Amino acid sequence: MSRENPGIVILGPTASGKTHLAVSLAFQFQGEVVSCDALQVYKHMNIGTAKILPSLRQGVPHHMLDVQEPDRDFSAGDYQRLARKSVQEIHARGRLPFVVGGTGFYLRALIDGLFEGPARSEELRARMRKIVARKGSRRLHDMLRRIDPISADRIAESDTERIIRACEVYLVSGEPMAWWQQQPRDAFRGCRWLKIGIEMPRDQLYQRIEQRVDAMFQSGLVEEVKGLMEMYPKTSHAFKAIGYRQVVALLDGQCSWDQAVEETKKESRHYAKRQLTWFRADPAIVWLDGRLEFSALQDKAAHLIKEFLA
Repeated sequence: MSRENPGIVILGPTASGKTHLAVSLAFQFQGEVVSCDALQVYKHMNIGTAKILPSLRQGVPHHMLDVQEPDRDFSAGDYQRLARKSVQEIHARGRLPFVVGGTGFYLRALIDGLFEGPARSEELRARMRKIVARKGSRRLHDMLRRIDPISADRIAESDTERIIRACEVYLVSGEPMAWWQQQPRDAFRGCRWLKIGIEMPRDQLYQRIEQRVDAMFQSGLVEEVKGLMEMYPKTSHAFKAIGYRQVVALLDGQCSWDQAVEETKKESRHYAKRQLTWFRADPAIVWLDGRLEFSALQDKAAHLIKEFLA
């Protein structure tokens, strides 16, 4: 028998139903949920991040939600430190951690650790931020595509901070991010993991994404963004996220309601595609068919977990 503590990961692209599945399984197996979402760590960002309501958590404790202000930095290293602490505390209580989310980089930081990349160059970063200010993030993303096409495929054109870091890594070291990611890491010791992924045909996933976006706008996303704008400057991370950025443009009169909705759907579809590209590179993931009725999907996942724990 392994002396390592077990942990379950429920992952998949946005709108695939992973949160609902993870909560039900955590309830069944006396577990606790650890969110692995780069936006749900921020306070007051609820509708646009699809943060699960307390009333839907079935009494299951949740961790790594609402741990940072939207105008403050929160890195993968911050996530690694706090999420590992949460997992260790769950194990200490004799319960089973269920890590759920779609931020692949955070999941890698939690389980495999972070690579020791080159130090930050504030001078270089300042120059790149000037490029973004003058010509937009797309210009910097185009440069990244020339020097590090793998990272460019994984990073959205709007994700300025990650674009800057990927460019910085190459320009400082002469090696792309992918090379650094193959170097030894500070892996999370003392845990063994079962990774369960939810997949479904692309057209069905896109339909679910579009339904979710419609529901977000109808249930108060614009009001949520208005509230955030009253509390935080427009340079905050909140206003760079998919959905939030489009609503800011709507409120600033730069687009119509329909345009904001359609742009949010388009960017959400692109994000889901990048998520799938990331996760499909991991051979350890056991994929389940998201087209199944929920009870059947839960039964299949529960069977995998029982075998894993045995």
